Amino acid sequence: ENGAKVETVNNGLEAVQYFEASEPGTYDVILMDVMMPVMDGLTAARTIRDLERQDAKTIPIIAMTANAFREDAERCMEAGMNAHLAKPLDDEKIKQTISEELRKQNACHE
Repeated sequence: ENGAKVETVNNGLEAVQYFEASEPGTYDVILMDVMMPVMDGLTAARTIRDLERQDAKTIPIIAMTANAFREDAERCMEAGMNAHLAKPLDDEKIKQTISEELRKQNACHE
């Protein structure tokens, strides 16, 4: 609806594999569900951050989770995520968070 090209995966391992197989700069942001089969979102975020490519260190990874406690947000940040959105998700809050994270990323590259 808002002009974004979205690619979806079924689990955290697929998220890592898609990112790893992509050309650097293919993705602008990763919306990562924390509770996924095969590999959870926290492990997937850590795995992406550990990849040997520059954009793996800088791509915004935004947690989307039903776990809304402060401790849950802290675990997401410790795993290398940039922001935490609690479910139920609000479209405006998602867009605002993506915009903020992209602005921060662009400011770091200037």
